[in-house]
Amino acid sequence: MSKKQDSFYFQNFIDCAAYSCMAAKLLRDVMSHFDPAVLSEKLDEMHNFEHEADLKKHELLNTLVKAFITPIEREDILQVSQNLDDMTDQIEDVLIKIYYNGITEMRADAIQVVEVLIRCCTEVQELMQEFADFKRSKHLHDHIVRINTLEEEADKRFMACMHDLHSTCTDPLAVIAWRDIYNNLEKCVDTCEHVADTVESAIMKNS
Repeated sequence: MSKKQDSFYFQNFIDCAAYSCMAAKLLRDVMSHFDPAVLSEKLDEMHNFEHEADLKKHELLNTLVKAFITPIEREDILQVSQNLDDMTDQIEDVLIKIYYNGITEMRADAIQVVEVLIRCCTEVQELMQEFADFKRSKHLHDHIVRINTLEEEADKRFMACMHDLHSTCTDPLAVIAWRDIYNNLEKCVDTCEHVADTVESAIMKNS
């Protein structure tokens, strides 16, 4: 396999991670400057990121199915690609749930969770940049550790959010809606950790 063909997969991973970062930053922008009147427009913008990420995934699959030799095992390529796609999908789902639950006022602690998500997505993007050189990289493991640490931070924030929600919110419909949103925010960070775990496993198998 030529070096150009070899690098295609890793560049595809980087590009997909970049879409997740853009989606997370858009989510933060929507939530920080919350205006229900523009949610439909922002959903279209978010879906564009999700659609472009899907195209990248299909581009990778089309190349993989024709490839005779791959830089790492096929199942690892497929799993990393799927996990990266899940990241953007989950972020889009948060905005969808804010929209269909009819949220009219943003909760500040939800924005704090999104800040952790952005840091996590950034670490995933940097992890992907190191992945191509995984046999020599001195920083790849550090990114994996930081992603795991951020996931733990997100878990703590999630528990605090849920406790505060049930302690202070008296509207049962609002409680149901926000539980749905908080759960999805937690899943967003979990998918980042899934990427890191898959990369770590792939490195062990391919080193």
